Amino acid sequence: MRQKGGVDMIKRPEPQAIPEKRKKKRGGARRVPAVPRMTALALALLLAAAACYAGVMPETASVAVKRRELPVYSVEREDNALAISFDASWGGDKTLRLLDILDEYGIKTTFFLVDIWVQKYPELVREIAARGHEIGNHSTTHPHMSQLSEEQIVRELSTQAEHVAAITGTRPTLFRPPYGDYNDRLVLTSRAQGYECIQWSVDSQDWKNRGAEDIIRRACKAKSGDIVLFHNDAEYTVEALPAVLDYYKTQGYKVVPVSDILLHGDTSIDIQGRLHPAKTKIPEV
Repeated sequence: MRQKGGVDMIKRPEPQAIPEKRKKKRGGARRVPAVPRMTALALALLLAAAACYAGVMPETASVAVKRRELPVYSVEREDNALAISFDASWGGDKTLRLLDILDEYGIKTTFFLVDIWVQKYPELVREIAARGHEIGNHSTTHPHMSQLSEEQIVRELSTQAEHVAAITGTRPTLFRPPYGDYNDRLVLTSRAQGYECIQWSVDSQDWKNRGAEDIIRRACKAKSGDIVLFHNDAEYTVEALPAVLDYYKTQGYKVVPVSDILLHGDTSIDIQGRLHPAKTKIPEV
């Protein structure tokens, strides 16, 4: 093409349009390539297999995962029964007064005794049994028993039991670990020796000697199935106990020894240490 003045004018070709699939928009999302049909089918099959596997995993996993052995902290009860217990490892001056108060209310309970206390106060051991209370094993020397070997655990249990039996004619069947300290070995070994391992679900903390009102406030939190912890020689327990027992009475609770609150037959202990009757299984159709 020629313009005026004799200058040739060449027509430039029009720029070609960029194919749609190569365009990019600033700030826009990139297109994800479509998944091939065979790949999608394979993914679907994998997901289906995973779902089937997941359906049986809980039962399979429950066999593989080791569950911790637990003592009894409390019991599922429907009759408003609860238990109070006294640990005795030092002092005996207040024990007779505690026994008198329990007699006044017509209540029987459980005393967990350390053997060094048994040997120091045999007449109190005899009196506790004579008044109809239960005696439990609280070890021989009050050690941290989770740190002991199986042989040492057996010795701690058997020595105390022999001395209690020599005084009362009856061997203990309940065991409370000193300091509430336990592990699987201790729980299993004590059971193998014929004991039920017992903790507590309500702690009066009377040993801290913070006054009767503090003991009353804590002990009165107990509900049906609870096991309440006291000590025989704490400073304010004698003063607090009547008010606690009066409260239980007004609430309709029946106070029993620890053995009487336990369940018999097929039972299970949940992760909170609560003892339950075994649930009836529904037959599969």
